[in-house]
Amino acid sequence: MGDDIIYVNVEDGLNRVLKNTKLYSNLLAKFKNYTQVEEIEAAFAENDMEKACNSAHTLKGLAANLSLTELFKQVVELELQLKAGQKNADQLALIKKVFAQTIIEVDKVIAQYA
Repeated sequence: MGDDIIYVNVEDGLNRVLKNTKLYSNLLAKFKNYTQVEEIEAAFAENDMEKACNSAHTLKGLAANLSLTELFKQVVELELQLKAGQKNADQLALIKKVFAQTIIEVDKVIAQYA
């Protein structure tokens, strides 16, 4: 992962909320409490690929709506793998890493606009 990775596309995110910085900041703050990554991990442990796929789909939507670009990209890949019946622990590990970095970037955006 290099410096060219976009974790939070702030311009796009703000466009989605009609440039309302307070709303975008609040939505990002709420996002930090979502547990889809943990749910996917638990579903992997239980070998419940349907649950993992559903959680991935939810996370994909959240990432798209908030313009969390890299997270969206990686979750799309995981969802495709799950739909194909593949349980890819490496992809889940990558998503966990991207999620952690996304939260760091989200905190910066929140600090800027809160």
